Amino acid sequence: MRWTLGVVGGLLVAAVVGILIYSQVGVMAAEPDPLAAVRADDRIVISDDSAAIVMAPAPGASAPATGRVGLVFIPGAKVDPWAYASILSGLVTDDGMTVLITKPWLNLAFFDLRPLSAFTDLAPDVSRWLVGGHSLGGVKACQLASDADGLVLFASYCANDLSGSDLPVLSLAGSEDGLSTPQKIADARHLLPSDAVMVEIPGASHPSFGDYGAQPGDGTPTATDAQVEAVVVQQVGELAGVLG
Repeated sequence: MRWTLGVVGGLLVAAVVGILIYSQVGVMAAEPDPLAAVRADDRIVISDDSAAIVMAPAPGASAPATGRVGLVFIPGAKVDPWAYASILSGLVTDDGMTVLITKPWLNLAFFDLRPLSAFTDLAPDVSRWLVGGHSLGGVKACQLASDADGLVLFASYCANDLSGSDLPVLSLAGSEDGLSTPQKIADARHLLPSDAVMVEIPGASHPSFGDYGAQPGDGTPTATDAQVEAVVVQQVGELAGVLG
C-alpha cells in the first residue's frame, strides 16, 4: 500500500511540476513598439494590478454612452497580456470604455478559477460589463458569460451551450486563421444565441488579434493591424452602445 501511494504521489508531483514548467516556457511576449505607443498615449490611464491590466479613459476625456460599459478581456494561452493592449486601446480612446486585460493563472485561462467579479471590482464606476477573450481565453469567457451583460469572442468559440440565453454575443474571426479556423467557428455556431453577430475579418489571422508575432500552424495574414483594430473598435463599440 505504501509503495502504491508513493507511486501515485510521485506521479501527481511530476504532473504538477510538468504543468508549471509548461506554463512558463514559450510564453509569447508582447511586441515592444505597439505597446510603447499605448503607454505613451495620454488619453489612456494604465494601472497594472496583480489580477489585470486596467486601461481607462484619462480624466476629462469625452465619455460617450459606451463609457458606462467595460470589457474584461481574457488572453489566449501562453500569450503575454500586454500583447493585447494595442488592439484594445481604441475601445478606450474612441469609445470611452474601460478595458481590463486579465492575467490568467499559469498563463492559461483554463486553470484560472476566479469569478468575473475578481476583475470587475477593479473598476467600480463601470456599470455594465462585456466579457471576452482570444482563442482559449474566449472559451473561458464563455464560461463566465452568465455573469456578464454581453460576450465578445476574438478568434474563438464556446465549448458550453449559450444558445438558450438572451445574451448579446459578438464573434470576431479571421478569414486566414489556421487555428480557430472559420470552419471550427461555424461548427460551434449552434452553441451561441440565434441572434449572435458573426463577423469574419478578411485577411486576419489568429495573432491578428494581438501583437505577439506569428504562431505555428496559422495562416498568412493580409490585413494590417490598423485594419483589424478598426473592425474591433467599430463592432465592440456598437455592442457596447446597445448596452450603454
